[in-house]
Amino acid sequence: MSKRSKAANRDDSLPVERAAKTSAAKKAAEAKKTPASKKATARKKAVAPGETAAPRKAAAPKKTAAPKKAVATVAPAGARKAESRLGMVRRARRINRELAEVYPYAHPELDFRNPFELLVATVLSAQTTDLRVNQTTPALFARYPTPEDLAAAVPEEVEELIRPTGFFRAKTKSIMGLAAALRDDFGGEVPGRLEDLVKLPGVGRKTAFVVLGNVFGVPGITVDTHFMRLARRFGWTESDDPVKIEAEVAEIFPKSDWTMLSHRVIFHGRRICHARKPACGACPITPLCPAYGEGETDPEKARKLLKYEKGGFPGQRLNPPADYPGRPAPPAPGVAPGAAQNDTGAA
Repeated sequence: MSKRSKAANRDDSLPVERAAKTSAAKKAAEAKKTPASKKATARKKAVAPGETAAPRKAAAPKKTAAPKKAVATVAPAGARKAESRLGMVRRARRINRELAEVYPYAHPELDFRNPFELLVATVLSAQTTDLRVNQTTPALFARYPTPEDLAAAVPEEVEELIRPTGFFRAKTKSIMGLAAALRDDFGGEVPGRLEDLVKLPGVGRKTAFVVLGNVFGVPGITVDTHFMRLARRFGWTESDDPVKIEAEVAEIFPKSDWTMLSHRVIFHGRRICHARKPACGACPITPLCPAYGEGETDPEKARKLLKYEKGGFPGQRLNPPADYPGRPAPPAPGVAPGAAQNDTGAA
């Protein structure tokens, strides 16, 4: 090959080498560009020759969420706020005052004329309603008006009379046993001391306090199933033990309130704050109740759940006190009103 041909070949290779170097340099420069510059370059490349790039649209301002309206809500049942001991005591006592206004006529819902009848009726009320007891005791007390009479009765005859109250064999044994104890140990009189009452067959603390509070004027807390349920719902206790509940509630209220507190809480449990479906929407103390929402909260539906005088129905006593605003309960089927028992409104 001649010198001129070699020179020509060298000159032809220079543009290729320069182009390769230039391309490599451009790639290196593009790699160093920021993402924003890459986007700008891409937009420029997208514009056809002779056209101008369209101006960028201004970004739309971000929408801000409209402030939500405050909605009054009630915390679900069980979601209790932390509460100090003092706060709980104040709330509990306010509940008692509110219930006193709702039930100024609260009273024991068993018909009785004397301590003996109240004692026997309270023993019979276990596992049944006071109404059923009130429909049963007129015939029982007409046949056996004193402890001596009942102690000397034929068990089978007593069983037949009290059969409607349920557990009639066990209850017959209890009431005949306590009648014999009253006859033999207390001269036929019902004692007025707790330690004496709880020694009688079938008599526990609950029954003893019913008699002491409503006959002898001795303050006591009657912890029945209604009281236990509401004491827990109100946040007064977390216990299921009646004795512990009695002790804990006794520390919250003054002793002078104990008897009437029991009546008011039991009244409220029977009429509004039911076990299975409380009528929360018709309850007058909802602002004070941490268990609001466990039952029906719709006012119209809740009103249909009310019982006794609150729902416009007869009460549990055949002979209620004069200040009771509801209607007397009907006697047992086939028994004329007042035929077997009269003047039983003492309370």
